[in-house]
Amino acid sequence: MSVVCLESLTFGLGHLVRAADTLGERLVLLTRDPAYYAHELERLQPDALDIVEIDTFDVEQVADLLHRSPGLRGLVSSTDTWTLAGAELSERLGLPGLDPAVLRLTRDKAVVRNRLHDAGLTRGRAMDVTEHGAKEVLIKEVGLPAIVKDTAGTGSQNVWLVRDEPELVAALNQATGRELRGRLFAEPYFTGPVYSAETLTWAGRTRLLGVSSRLMSPEPYFREEITAFPVAFAEARRAFLERWLDEVLAAIGYTDRFAHVEFVLTTGGPEIVEINPRIGGALVGEGMCRALGVNVYEAMIETALGRRPRLMDADLPGGPAVAFVLGYPAAPGVFTGVAGLDRLADMPGSPTWYPVRSVGDAIEHLADSRGYAGIVYAEAETAELATHHAVAAANAVRVLTEPLPPAGAPEREAPGG
Repeated sequence: MSVVCLESLTFGLGHLVRAADTLGERLVLLTRDPAYYAHELERLQPDALDIVEIDTFDVEQVADLLHRSPGLRGLVSSTDTWTLAGAELSERLGLPGLDPAVLRLTRDKAVVRNRLHDAGLTRGRAMDVTEHGAKEVLIKEVGLPAIVKDTAGTGSQNVWLVRDEPELVAALNQATGRELRGRLFAEPYFTGPVYSAETLTWAGRTRLLGVSSRLMSPEPYFREEITAFPVAFAEARRAFLERWLDEVLAAIGYTDRFAHVEFVLTTGGPEIVEINPRIGGALVGEGMCRALGVNVYEAMIETALGRRPRLMDADLPGGPAVAFVLGYPAAPGVFTGVAGLDRLADMPGSPTWYPVRSVGDAIEHLADSRGYAGIVYAEAETAELATHHAVAAANAVRVLTEPLPPAGAPEREAPGG
């Protein structure tokens, strides 16, 4: 029997393979490029899973392959990019899964905002930005400061903070030349610390597994930089957040699977930033496994099989708190390596470097998460101390780049080439 994984997040594939094995299933990874998972695959036995190279953007081709796959029992789709393709494939093949209409809803941030507003769960409405009279209507209906962004954006890409009219004009002009995944819309800018709730929902009930901190770059950008898990909220606040998240997810019809819910703690209470229908990216899943003391990816396989995940009711043994720092270069360019990794062995918290980029990759965008080359991860007794360990280790590491070649310049010959 097999469970298909339609692409995957950069990290977590090893945990997913072990989860499938524990549950007596064989994991099959469908991917356009296995090299994307090099870090994870290098740590697995060659026969740990089946890998099929296929154009995963071609839904018809993937559907044909899956129709011819004997013993297929479930499909996992844990990335923003392939969420909707995964939903369509599950529906076509009659596999267990969340209602595709709900997944389509989660990928439209403007519709989610307005659905929550109608349910009394946010103070602000969203407004689609059209060319005709957009500036005047936005200021009147949404107010300033505001956020202008892509309804289907990911990784903090195509997000503009507009605090006054000149910034609004500049944002609308920049957006005109961008390729968006969805539509351009505006919503109120809620100020305060940003967090991500890591939740698991089954049959309409949500369990809060923990909350990740999300330390961002200074305004006006929203580059993710430091994450720690689990945040030590007082029990009363934690219980309130769990009830609130249950209401938020119920309001959009979210009944089954993990969710990674970004929110701001404002002076008026929590405000949703966005709802991601998946486990958290980067090293959030890794951190959950270690900090909770269980392989949370077993729940991902169980929900794909249509079973109530045992994690909904499990007593969690716990483990070390974790934190990680995204490693960005000082300047855009061609990635040439990382300096200082030899120093990590002598630093507290067992810091580890998790590579994302390969030498020779171009790093052009430093204002959002496209720009990091790897992640420094560390542990401690609390998320606060783990953050100190991770930041200290990250300060000893330098992501190196050299200038990008001028446009039209001949490609450089590789060393030894």
